[in-house]
Amino acid sequence: MPHRYPQEAALRDGRRVIIRPFTGDDVEALFEFFQALPLSTRRLAWDRIEDRRLIESWGRNLDYGKVFPLLAVDGQRIVADATLHRREGGPLRLVGRVKWLIDAEYRGAGLGTLLVNNFIDHARANGLRHLTCMLITDTEADAVGTLRTLGFDEFRMPGYGADPDGNRHDMVKLVMDLQASRNGHGR
Repeated sequence: MPHRYPQEAALRDGRRVIIRPFTGDDVEALFEFFQALPLSTRRLAWDRIEDRRLIESWGRNLDYGKVFPLLAVDGQRIVADATLHRREGGPLRLVGRVKWLIDAEYRGAGLGTLLVNNFIDHARANGLRHLTCMLITDTEADAVGTLRTLGFDEFRMPGYGADPDGNRHDMVKLVMDLQASRNGHGR
C-alpha cells in the first residue's frame, strides 16, 4: 500500500486532519457524522445513512479488499467519509468506484482532492485500471470540477437519477483511466 495510515494532512486553509481507514470502533462517530449532514445531503446519499444498523453492519463486515473506507478526522470528529468499492470478479473487477461525503465546513479546502488522490494511489497499487464516480450534476458541481481537475473524463446523463420523491436529476459519470493518466495521456 503506497500510503501508511494514519497520515496527517494539511488542507489549503491551514487546518490539519488525520486520514485513516474506518474501523469497527468508528461506528458511533460515523453515524453521528452522517446525522449532522444537512437533510438535503442525506436525502441524496447513495446509502440509507440514517439507518444505524447499516453503519453497524459496515463495522462488523469490514473487507478492505472489497471496500476501502477512509475517514478524515479533525480531533475526535469525523469530517469526511470516502470509500473505494471494487468487485471480486466479472468484467468490472479492475474498476473502482469512489463515493464520498464531506462536512460542509470542510468543502473547498482540498479535502476531496486529498481523499481521491489516496484512492488513485491505492487503486494503482492494487492493479485497478479505472476509477469511476457518479454525481448529481446540479448539487455536486464542485465535486465534478474536482474530479475533472484530477483527470477524470465526464459523461453526462440527463434525468438519470431520482431523489426520494421521484424527481429526476441529471447525473454525470466520471471515469479516470489510471494507466493513461499515469503515462501522461490523461488530461
